[in-house]
Amino acid sequence: MTTEASLVGLVFLPLLAACLLWAVGQRAPWLRLGLVWLSLLAPLALLLAPTLALTTQPVVEVVLAGHAPPLGIGLRLDALSLLMLWLVAVVGAGAGAYASFAEPPGSDAGTRFWPPWLLLMTGLNALFLSADLFNLYVAIELVTLAAVALVAWSGKGAALRAAMRYLLLAMLASLAYLLAVALLYAEHGTLDLYLLTRGVAAGSDTTRIALALLIVSLLLKAAIFPLHIWLPPAHARAPGAVSAVLSALVVKGSVYLVYRIWFWTLEGAQPALVANLLGALGAGAILYGSIAALLQSRLKPLVAYSTVAQLGYLMLVFPMTATVASGALAWKGAIYQLLSHGLAKAALFLAAASLLRGIGSDRLVDLAGASRRFPLSVFAVGLSGISLMGLPPSGGFLAKWLLLEAAWIQRGWVWMAVLLLGSLLASVYMFRALSAMMATPGDDAKAPVGAALPRPVPWQMDVAAVTLALLAVIAGLASAPIFELLNAAAPFPRVESATPITERALP
Repeated sequence: MTTEASLVGLVFLPLLAACLLWAVGQRAPWLRLGLVWLSLLAPLALLLAPTLALTTQPVVEVVLAGHAPPLGIGLRLDALSLLMLWLVAVVGAGAGAYASFAEPPGSDAGTRFWPPWLLLMTGLNALFLSADLFNLYVAIELVTLAAVALVAWSGKGAALRAAMRYLLLAMLASLAYLLAVALLYAEHGTLDLYLLTRGVAAGSDTTRIALALLIVSLLLKAAIFPLHIWLPPAHARAPGAVSAVLSALVVKGSVYLVYRIWFWTLEGAQPALVANLLGALGAGAILYGSIAALLQSRLKPLVAYSTVAQLGYLMLVFPMTATVASGALAWKGAIYQLLSHGLAKAALFLAAASLLRGIGSDRLVDLAGASRRFPLSVFAVGLSGISLMGLPPSGGFLAKWLLLEAAWIQRGWVWMAVLLLGSLLASVYMFRALSAMMATPGDDAKAPVGAALPRPVPWQMDVAAVTLALLAVIAGLASAPIFELLNAAAPFPRVESATPITERALP
């Protein structure tokens, strides 16, 4: 299959599968099962050709329907978007496999679950392949609406309230985004992220207002502190597989777009004051999210607030790009954090969901003895914690080491203190959760009051969680190919040139 056909397939295959699942309804369970598994595994195969293509050319562009942008819709692939597509494919396959055993495609519940799930995958792939602000708006809205539907999937009151809060705040962000798009188009006559660079450098008041609206709307959708209020309830009330992709993929899509705007569209015109403000938001997220996670009495809210904290590391890249040396290191550290956190947090949410399913409660006091009853789930929690705490040899360790090195070069002592304190706090709340699971239950231990009835946990669900957690650790051991792509994806000059892919000039 050609590279162009593979990129088109990444967007339209899950979309077609979602439409077919809606059309089939509760009929033909084997057809539904086949469509779901094809949609889960096909992206892993479809990404092979684009990956090989980027070893010989820096960018792959596909024009749809014969009309080139800006009039038509185009797909654009470079090294950064390739990394994000691989993250979507791997986490989508792992979390989707987990969900297929929790909500089988042939069941009544699965009939309602899988179409929005596949629409979510469609929107994510389209987001990472788009370079036009309006096309990106359509992709983000598709992701948001599908995610809201999945959060509300159980139909319980708490889930519906969390989904409604998510929807209202997301729509507020969408209105701000759409207003920014209208202002930019009126001012510059184009919405292409790379063509806008020429006009943005001049920086009229209208352009500055539009860019501010754009970035604030994306920070709200990404749940960056203090705009995070929708995230903990949504993560805590959503099904386990949905929480996994919300944390690993959905919020990362908005952060990815902020990176595109800041480092590409605003190339050479990034205000230092705004960069420091974004870094301060990241520092606040790390400290607030970590302390809030430490104070939780339930496992899923603990993991949800951990997401708030871990997202903060992605914001520290903005003030660390004052020099080429620190900027390159900070860039690598931020993207590696994005990737390794996606794998680790997806695994952690899946493991937490398995414990909730097996025990009937995720209260920490009720998890005593879980290490003996559900050893694979607890093992996945421990492996995920290694990366989240930043312990070697995990991907999280590499990410935080690079960020620390960048802060050292820049003499950013405040950022260094925040990085170290955040890792320490992550160790405390992860060890608190693990110690609760490894505790010995008392002789008078009873079933949790008011908890859901425990259900058996298929071993395949635990395998999915452990696999993603292992990948988060392996990312620290097999980092060379990822760093080659990170070098090619860097938005500023690079200091090393070990292979041809690192020597290519950026478009």
